Amino acid sequence: MIRPLRIGTRGSPLALAQAHMVAEALRASAGVETEIVPITTSGDMIQDRPLAEVGGKALWTKELDRCLIEGRTDLSVHSMKDVETIRPDALVVAAMLERADTRDRLVGADSLDALPEGARVGTSSPRRTAQLLARRPDLEIASIRGNVQTRLAKIERGEFDATLLAAAGLDRLGLEIGVPLDGFLPAPAQGAIGIEVLADNAEVRGLVAAIDHGETHRCVALERAFLAALGGDCRSAVAAQAGDGRLSAEILSPDGREVLAEDGSDPAELAQRLLARASPALRAMFAG
Repeated sequence: MIRPLRIGTRGSPLALAQAHMVAEALRASAGVETEIVPITTSGDMIQDRPLAEVGGKALWTKELDRCLIEGRTDLSVHSMKDVETIRPDALVVAAMLERADTRDRLVGADSLDALPEGARVGTSSPRRTAQLLARRPDLEIASIRGNVQTRLAKIERGEFDATLLAAAGLDRLGLEIGVPLDGFLPAPAQGAIGIEVLADNAEVRGLVAAIDHGETHRCVALERAFLAALGGDCRSAVAAQAGDGRLSAEILSPDGREVLAEDGSDPAELAQRLLARASPALRAMFAG
């Protein structure tokens, strides 16, 4: 392949930073030249409603998928936690970069305990909402959308007292802010960057495979297999993290009053155990 590889990515500062990480890895591994192709997704354009109300995680991927399938790009770079579990057969996640910090950081206060009674915390994540309410049921949780910079500006303006952001994203943007929340299990695949290509493009698959971090890929595959076995949608509160062939997982009711946790090595069996213990209302959140 003589021409540069065209890397499809969302146009946010974080997405572009991640695309440049992939470009540098390809250059370092095999001297591959690349071109960054920013693509505006529906998720970038719709900022006033939670994802679950307007199409879920596909809002971050469908335009990137279309460009890849139509041959306008050669690969797509994704934050793997934003990629829906079931993907088109024509596409394959051929590589993942080494995973970064999987934790969330609290921005706007020194700790959860330091937040005043009834503090307004911005998040649109069902997982973060439930985990926060499980620890601080007095908090007012309100939807917040937009890229990292937009959310930080809302904190600065006083629209919210605090928010939760992924440590990996903050680090990739060079933002040394926020307090890590060690007691929170992360979203499945949080902190991982995936590179997706056409399944039948052997040449690009081979080039991309050279930058794959095997342990990250294995852990994220376990977490995504757990999600697939569990079912649910963007309204379901799920946390999971794999390591050394083991998986720690958690499902929560939206109000945080029901929190179920399990560990295991088989994602499907782990999902079955959690659902068997869940109340009918919580189990209904995963009926799909």
